[in-house]
Order: sequence, then C-alpha cells, then structure tokens
Amino acid sequence: MSVRRLAKEQPASFAFTPEYLEKANWWIAKYPTGRQQSAVIPLLWLAQKQEGWVCEPALRVIADMLGMPVIRVFEVATFYVMFQLEPVGKVAFVQLCGTTPCMLRGAKDLEKVLIERIGPKNHVSKDGKFSWEEVECLGACTHAPMAAINDYYYDDLSPQILRQILDDFAAGKKPEPKSYIGRQGAAPEGGPQVLLDPKLYDGSAAKPIKKLPNAPGAKPKEPAA
Repeated sequence: MSVRRLAKEQPASFAFTPEYLEKANWWIAKYPTGRQQSAVIPLLWLAQKQEGWVCEPALRVIADMLGMPVIRVFEVATFYVMFQLEPVGKVAFVQLCGTTPCMLRGAKDLEKVLIERIGPKNHVSKDGKFSWEEVECLGACTHAPMAAINDYYYDDLSPQILRQILDDFAAGKKPEPKSYIGRQGAAPEGGPQVLLDPKLYDGSAAKPIKKLPNAPGAKPKEPAA
C-alpha cells in the first residue's frame, strides 16, 4: 500500500455547514452510548462531500465530536483510499481504472486524454475545476475501460467519449453515468448470448414437483405384507 499523507497546504479551520452538521448528528445518534466513535467513517465521508476532500482541521473537528484522539481519526482517513487527503477538482474528479482489464481495453488511451485536458495526475487543473488519479480495480471489469467521475461510474469509454464527457462537465452539464455502448448490465457487447429462451423465465418449462412419500399431504405408504 502506498504511503498516504495529508496535504502540505491546509485551511486554517473547518466547520460543518448546518446541513451537514444535521447529517453528522444523525449518524452519531445511530450508535449506542459509548460507541459514538463508530461514526468516524460516516463523518469523514460527510466532510469530504462538503469540501471535496478531507483536510487536517476536519480531522480535529471530527475527533472532538466523537470524543476520540485525533491520531485515531488520522489512522482511519489515511487507511481508506476513498478519502481524498488533497484538494480535487470542484467540477469533476476523475478516477481512472488502470487495472489489467481496463488497461488491455484502452485505459492508456484514456490517460492521454486526461493528461491533455487536465494535466498530470494528482494535480488540480489551473482553473480548479478538474483533477484525476489512477486507481486500482473499481469492480466494473466487464465494462472496461471505465472511470469513476465524482460519485458515478462511466463505462465502456473511448478517448472521443471521454473528451465529450469532460467538455460537458466544463459547460456546466451533468453527463449521464452509463455504459456508452449501451451495454445491458454486465452482458457482452450486443446483448445477452445465452439463456435467451423465454420459457426459462415464464414458468412454462417448469416440471410439476412430485411429492416425497413422507411429505405433508402425501398418501401413506402401504406396509409390506
């Protein structure tokens, strides 16, 4: 696992907005007395949703809210890679999957587009709107190559499609998260290839179930002579 550190430049302070503070208190209240520290992951996630990333002052605020040492909150934040410890793009934060299935199906071509349009990975663009990073498997191997943008998956991408998605984000639009070749679930390209007979699903091919000799309602077996 790579070493994860807090960003060198940190804001002077952090505070939950009223909306997020209400959500944070709701999470804390879910746990019994003495177990409030169990809400550390939800509160870190709320801090990230509010600011886009988890800053050092947020760790201290969360530690105070949960009555736990700051180092314990730090341990959680640095262990789970879903927590961003440096600022990310305010409009679109792209997580490009670079694991084998995506790599074999064109992730490197998508990487070139991201470098061209945004810049080096793990850096925020000059306008502060975009950033990207390469991540390990996101669990959508049948949709390779793919990327997570903000909270959603964009599947079956090509360089041209990714460029258009980034253009749409830059224009203030919200591109639809989906398979961009129209894939049905995790089916092969072009649709399902097996189990196509409707009889498999409408019950017409089902055979009647024979009752076992000792099943309830079964006719008692005659004793042997």
